[in-house]
Amino acid sequence: MIIRIGTLTANGGFDVLGLMWCPALSALITTIILRRKFSAFGWRPGKVKYLLLSFAVRIVYSFISYIIIWSAGWGTFYNGEFVHNVAATYGWKNYSDSSVMLLYLLRTVVFGMIINSVAALGEETGWRGFLVPELFKDVGYTKSSFIVGIVWAVWHFPLILFADYNTGTPVWYGLTCFTVMVISLSFIYTWFRLRSKSLWAPVILHATHNLFIQALFTPLTKTTADTKYFIDEFGVVIPFVCMCFAFFYWSKRSLLTPVS
Repeated sequence: MIIRIGTLTANGGFDVLGLMWCPALSALITTIILRRKFSAFGWRPGKVKYLLLSFAVRIVYSFISYIIIWSAGWGTFYNGEFVHNVAATYGWKNYSDSSVMLLYLLRTVVFGMIINSVAALGEETGWRGFLVPELFKDVGYTKSSFIVGIVWAVWHFPLILFADYNTGTPVWYGLTCFTVMVISLSFIYTWFRLRSKSLWAPVILHATHNLFIQALFTPLTKTTADTKYFIDEFGVVIPFVCMCFAFFYWSKRSLLTPVS
């Protein structure tokens, strides 16, 4: 349906929400067929420190990515047109740009985290709730992270190839950057899932990723002719930073144990 209409905003975005819940439905059906325990999905929140750390990690590597982009001149902070549109939308026309950005940040974090967490829970129930623990039993952390990363990336390909899930880079370039980013994220998300024994740490990571990249840092960046090659999920900077974080968590793989 998304491909037929050609945009992720089709039907008010509900098609994307439905798509993001397909991994969860698949995992739940598989669990019923195999008569596994639903408790293995990691519904308990686990230690609070991992929930807080998962939120912080995502903000940190997003911020680092965009500091690199802004400092190198591949994009600049901030996009005045976007800020003025936000002010007009929410009735903040008489406020300074800095006040508008702060209010928008607070509003986006509070309400956006709720909406994005609902959507992210669908994917994460399948990828990290079911698939990661099952793979980890047989192939360990490194192979599990890589396999799930490949599946997760390819699952997005139809939207990149046949809809508008791209920032305007050539298809081969966007696919390459996106794939590297997602596989790198898989190493991070998998580590948090196994270390925290909870599904909610990767849900927070996923929701925060979508929120800060798509709703905050990218629209707040004033673009140049070449910005699209460096920014967002289809530029080169975020995948590079994610690779660095992935290597860090890969180096901590000895701390991980199977999910019971």
